Amino acid sequence: MKKIRMGCGSASWGDMLDPAVELMEKGELNYMGFDHLAELTMSILQRMKDKNPKRGYIPDLLPWMRALLPIAKEKGVRMLTNAGGANPEQAGADVLGLCKELGIDGMKIGVVSGDDVGARLDDFRKQGLKFVNLDTGEEDIDRIADKIVAAHVYVGSESLVEGLENGADLIITGRASDNAMYVAPMVHELGWKMDDWHKMGTAVTVGHIIECSAGCAGGMSNFWKEIKEPWRVAFPIAEVYEDGRTIITKAKGAGRMVNSWTVKEHLVYEVHDPENYFMPDAIGDFSKIRVKDIGPDEVEVTGIGGKKRPDMLKMTIGYEDGWIGESEISVCWPDAYEKAKFCEEFLRGRFKARNLTIDDVRFDFIGLNSIHGPLSKMADNLEDINEIRVRVAAKTRTREDANQVRREVTHLWTHGPVGTTAVISPPPPRKVIGLWPTLVPRELVPTKVEMMEG
Repeated sequence: MKKIRMGCGSASWGDMLDPAVELMEKGELNYMGFDHLAELTMSILQRMKDKNPKRGYIPDLLPWMRALLPIAKEKGVRMLTNAGGANPEQAGADVLGLCKELGIDGMKIGVVSGDDVGARLDDFRKQGLKFVNLDTGEEDIDRIADKIVAAHVYVGSESLVEGLENGADLIITGRASDNAMYVAPMVHELGWKMDDWHKMGTAVTVGHIIECSAGCAGGMSNFWKEIKEPWRVAFPIAEVYEDGRTIITKAKGAGRMVNSWTVKEHLVYEVHDPENYFMPDAIGDFSKIRVKDIGPDEVEVTGIGGKKRPDMLKMTIGYEDGWIGESEISVCWPDAYEKAKFCEEFLRGRFKARNLTIDDVRFDFIGLNSIHGPLSKMADNLEDINEIRVRVAAKTRTREDANQVRREVTHLWTHGPVGTTAVISPPPPRKVIGLWPTLVPRELVPTKVEMMEG
């Protein structure tokens, strides 16, 4: 029975490179996919492109390709990545330049575009569309219309499939869904029809399991205590058969672990309704999945279901939403908790006295309540706490007020309790990019692939 082996080479901008290299060398792969994007990332990349038209794609792309292209060429591995971000065309051109530098001839790159709809929002609204905020219920974008910096739609795998059919060795996209990097090879290699919702649900789900690199191989795991040599990270492989049966594994000799529990952990990661996992290519149904260990670091996944793809696609609109000023300072035993409260009282009073326009402010006592907040279990004897790191972050309307927030923290060096340590240099004020999640009709967001060849 026909099968395909796909490896995951990245889960995010800034992920590790060496496990991807190991996987490319030892994984006996047909394809490797890379996810580099998050919702906020697109707005950051769009701002980079606005400042310099040759930027706007993930900076990791070139060093990743420098390390991986020669191995992929030797082993015949085809790659797909959404590292094109807000500028996939420039990303493709720069990778072709890298190929020339590396002496790699005949490289075919498919560049997929169409997800960037920032310039089309006004036309959409003239057609009568309203973009309801999925988080708040706000009916349309009137409040933020003059502050928008980016708008990108999560698109599916159609144009990626077309690129593979046109012989692409590498496909670079913008805001395609994370699992589209894996859906496309399954459709192309296994002959799955894109309106066979059972098979497409399988493709979406398999992509979801492996898309976060080490996430199903012992990363972010409840079983972290069982990991030997934790510094040896492994990225996963999905071996998918024509009938949908899938084996999740890793390269022989790689670190970490793959077992039924690590796969289950990632199967439910970022999932709200296991019967309805909405993606552009299909709706995955996890309700009847069977996950079974069949050997060392080999997990069989069967019983995946699927439903017709949604008529609407998710769109994220990024908009300017003020400034952030933040800083930290440490206090130590004795009375660390009381000193931390003193610092908070000092800063709240200073912000008020200086008439700073603050829309929101957060104080964290790192080491005590910064993760669980009001649900934190307090120590039985607060007098025994060795040290606390006091962090403040304030959202302001102006850069000047954000800068003043961080300056006020420095005054605690000399005006705080005894035992207050000097802060590290506080980060400069930064603009806040707010996100407006909404939906747009699928038919309004066509995509296309253009082939580049070196």
